Amino acid sequence: MIVVGTPGDRRADLFGAAARAHGLGEITVVPWTEVLTGAPLRFSGLVRVDSPGESAEADALLRGAGDPTRVGGGATWYTRFMEGLGRVAQAGGELLADVGEIATMFDKRRCHALLASAGLPVPGGVTVNSYGELREQMRARAWPRVFVKPAHGSSASGVIAFETSGTRLRAVTSATEDLRNSLAVRTYTDESTVARIVDTLAPDGLHVERWFPKASVAGGCFDLRVVTVAGRPTHAVARVSRVPMTNLHLGGKRGDLGEIRARLGAARWDEAMDVCARTAACFPGSLTTGVDLMIGADWRSMAVAEVNAFGDLLPGLGALDGSGLTTYECQARAVAAGWRPCAT
Repeated sequence: MIVVGTPGDRRADLFGAAARAHGLGEITVVPWTEVLTGAPLRFSGLVRVDSPGESAEADALLRGAGDPTRVGGGATWYTRFMEGLGRVAQAGGELLADVGEIATMFDKRRCHALLASAGLPVPGGVTVNSYGELREQMRARAWPRVFVKPAHGSSASGVIAFETSGTRLRAVTSATEDLRNSLAVRTYTDESTVARIVDTLAPDGLHVERWFPKASVAGGCFDLRVVTVAGRPTHAVARVSRVPMTNLHLGGKRGDLGEIRARLGAARWDEAMDVCARTAACFPGSLTTGVDLMIGADWRSMAVAEVNAFGDLLPGLGALDGSGLTTYECQARAVAAGWRPCAT
């Protein structure tokens, strides 16, 4: 079995152990650097595509040389990533994730439109090309609070939680003033700084979503990362944070999922999992998805924020069915049982 990824990366190691445990044999890791430099590729058997995000060398091949912590470069990254996926698809073998579906998940504008067309709950969204256009759209739509997201970003890179009230404004982001990503979330109230960050990111494409007020528990607001395998929700983690972005690497903490399920009640929890299953059904060629589901402040409404192609790295998290299986073990089990793209 082939894994396109990064040798020594946790994802490859964890999936490799799961594959062996479920009778799929040893895996061979083909580095993204080989894919991106155009090395000859020839695969046979099953092929799993993993994230290139843990390799600084792969990032340089995708975005170009420069500080790997810099914000931006998403459009170049996306173009080269898709070219690499095309080479993977042409190399033979049977992919466990559809290349076109990965492309959609890595374009927030396309993904949002797909989910909306399928009748799934999503926040209102619009594309903008500058800070000036952002303000115009907010005024026209009467949206005082929005999330500004780079179209091809991940891990909250460049994401801005932006709100206005009269002449005052507030922007919360992990981007520094010199346009680098930081693990420390910061707040800006100076319009010139916010405008510079937005206008720097705008050429790569910006997806703007109406702010969806999230429910809160002790420790802050939260959302759910729900991993689906073979179209079924298998794992969920509550990400709790005192800032608008709940990403765990930005200071978010794992919340008490049992407490949240009890507060929602069985019927509402089942509804939430159904939304995630319906979201996964939009990507029938992908063995796994990571659905970011927001529960509203009223504890009744819900909305899908994003869908992640590589959202399954949740070490130590047991399956919802009580089996104790990890996200990778559930995937290996499904493949060993015969799951294939679009299989019913």
